[in-house]
This record gives sequence, C-alpha cells and structure tokens, in this order.
Amino acid sequence: MGNMSAVRSDARVASYRLPAASYTSFLGALSRKTYAMVLAGGRGTRLMNLTHWRAKPALPFAGTLRIIDFPLSNCINSGIRRVSVLTQYKAQSLIAHIERGWGFLESSLNEFIDVVPAQQRIGDDWYRGTADAVYQNLDILRDADPEYVLVLAGDHVYKMDYGVMLAEHIESCADITIACIEVPIELASAYGVMDVDAMDRVIAFHEKPSRPKSIAGQPQRALASMGIYIFKASFLYDVLGRDAADANSSHDFGHDVIPQMLERARVHAHRYARSCVNMVGATPYWRDVGTVDAYWEAHMDLVEVQPQLNLYDDDWPVLSLQRQLAPAKFVFDDSGRRGMATDSVVCSGCIVSGATVRRSLLGFKVRVEEDSLIEESVILPNVRIGRGVTLRRCVVDKNCRLPDGFSAGMNAAHDATRFHVTQHGITLITPDLLGQDCHSRSDAAALQ
Repeated sequence: MGNMSAVRSDARVASYRLPAASYTSFLGALSRKTYAMVLAGGRGTRLMNLTHWRAKPALPFAGTLRIIDFPLSNCINSGIRRVSVLTQYKAQSLIAHIERGWGFLESSLNEFIDVVPAQQRIGDDWYRGTADAVYQNLDILRDADPEYVLVLAGDHVYKMDYGVMLAEHIESCADITIACIEVPIELASAYGVMDVDAMDRVIAFHEKPSRPKSIAGQPQRALASMGIYIFKASFLYDVLGRDAADANSSHDFGHDVIPQMLERARVHAHRYARSCVNMVGATPYWRDVGTVDAYWEAHMDLVEVQPQLNLYDDDWPVLSLQRQLAPAKFVFDDSGRRGMATDSVVCSGCIVSGATVRRSLLGFKVRVEEDSLIEESVILPNVRIGRGVTLRRCVVDKNCRLPDGFSAGMNAAHDATRFHVTQHGITLITPDLLGQDCHSRSDAAALQ
C-alpha cells in the first residue's frame, strides 16, 4: 500500500493501540471487506462542448490520464480491489478506457473493476439520482456480500487513502461517514454543506444551499461534502429501500438520503486532511473540475514549479492506460526558430518544431509547427497546430486542427463569436466549434 507514513500520523496509529505493522494489516483487512461503487454517469453540462461526445469522467487530464483514473487509482492503492463503475451518459469511451487500461487485476483473487452500464434493471427508468444508481444495482452488492460499501464520485481529481476513512468509520461507530473538505464560503453553494459537533458528528446537511453556513469561528470557510460515502452494507440496503419507496424523493444522496438520516442514524464527517496522500503544503488537494474554468485552473496547477498535486509519486501512482509512443521532441535551435517549452508539461509523442510553449500542458501526440506561440493553454491529445499560431489561455480539445495563422485568446469579444469564452476569459476550442467533422476521420475514436 505504499509509504503510509505520508498519510497516517502516529496519533492515528496510537488511537487503535496497534503497532504500525499491525495497523497496516488492520487496514488491509478492512479494505478486503469493502466494495466500491464509482458513480460515473454524469453529463458534465458545465464543461460545455468538452462533454458533447464523452462523459465527464472520461475527459482527459494531465495529458495522459482520464479523470476516472483518480478514484480508481485511489481504490487500488488503498487495497480496495472490488469495484463497480456505474455508467450512463455517452459512456463508450469510458468503457473502452477501463476495459483496456484497467484489466490487470487478478480475478482468481476476487479482484476486479466491472463496468456496469445503466440497464433499467428494476423498471423502465434510467438512473434518477445518485442513490437510485446504487439502488438499481443492489443485486451486485448483495452477491459480493461486503461489510462496507464505499460510494465515490467518478469525476474529481485528488489522491486519498480510503483505508484511513474506513478505519475512522469503524472507530466512530458510524452508519454513514462522509468525506469533507473546507472550501471558501463564496464557493460553498455548489456543494453539500454540513455542520458538525465537537466529535465530527454531522448535525445538519444542506445540498447546494443558497446561503451556506460557515464553520464555527471561520466565517470565510464552509465544510463541504466531497461526494465520498462509506456505509455499513446492511444499513445501506435498508436506507435505499426506504428511499426507493418514497414517491417524493429525488433519489439523491445529498438531497434526500443524508438529510433524512441525521435524526435516526449516526452520520460522521471524515476530514480529508487526515487521508490526503502526500499533501504539498498545508492545504489538501481536491478539485471538482466541473467547469471549463476549473478544468483549466487544475491544469495550471500542474505547471507550477512545485505542483500541489504530485503526479511524480512512486508510492501512490495514478494508474491509467499506457500508450506506446515516442518521447517528446523539440527541434531547431536557430535565432527566431527554436523549439522550446518552459514551465510546461509535454507528453510523449509531441513534436514542438521551431515553436515556443510557455506555462502550458501538451497532451500526447500534439504537433506544434514553426513560429507558433502557446501560452497558459491546455492542449488535449492529438491536436495539430499549424505555423504562426498564437494561443493564450485556451483549452483545445482532442483532434482539433488549427490552421496556419490561427489565433485565439487575445480578443475575448472576437473569440466569443466563434468559440465558447468563459466568465474568467478562457477560450474553449473544439472540433465542432471549428466546423471540423472529426467523426468522419479515421482517428475519430481519439476524440472521446
């Protein structure tokens, strides 16, 4: 399970009165009794054209990864090897990615990651909410017979040891444990916001409140749900049965299930700082990249000299489908014709030919031709950038072909007539916005 000293303090070990080696064995036993369900069916509408052809969890991240790789890697690194990924919206690329990139587990040891498409298993409805998605697949859980069920969102970027959260769930004698993180009060209305007592028992929970309640003594901060839940399995079966029978419910964990449980169940808040892996600085890293601005900002985090999200960590690797590609290449070293990248992430298969890349991320197989300038931009895989192109503060989707002399990011009003420009001035460029029918090309599958 890697270097647990980066995650667990001596105080956590002492709370169980166990030596460190026994504590690790204890967490391993908990993980084997746990089944994870990853909710990966969301549309991601706030990402605009980026999710017109793919589900949000399938969206590329950091050049070589997909967003879904983060919760799946957290499961594997935490020792949780029984996982179902529940899909629904435009899921084919997500399904293909998991089947091709995550087939290394040993089924003879009861290790697996199953993809479970929405199948109208108990009626004519597709998934009506997060709770209903799990309820429609209770037969899978009952067949696996776990003691604990871990419910995860498939569309967040973070590194977390779920074993620590499991141990705290048992220590607190909780029926439900919710992972939480402190967020600025002005952003809290986008999340489920909770209030807790001195023992971190949840005493109030409001999903996306218009006026979020701040943390006691911290008027500028709120305690937000991360969409990560641990249940006792038997308790979960009962709760979801009650929710399914409620005609007035929207069948969502945040809107319905959790608020209704507060009076008759023990709901515990797990502070993410206790289980965040290899935290850089004082703030644990977690991002909901649900908007184009947030997606761009998370990538700009990666080009910092010391990124808050450590992707170079051998003890807690983020796993994914690995492609066999040539190394990145930078060509020409003449005055005014120099291939170079500074403060940037450049992935395999890229060729930067007499062009300049600054504070940007280039996904795999990106080609940048002579006299082009790329600044503070996120270029997704398999993009071709012609000569004399200028991009500033842009997100360019897979398979785009930018012609010679193209420019974006210098004039927001002009860009808005052709592309999507965000509230913070990020220009989103996709093949369909360029009028390019990438689905008729032989490399169309790469778009997803």
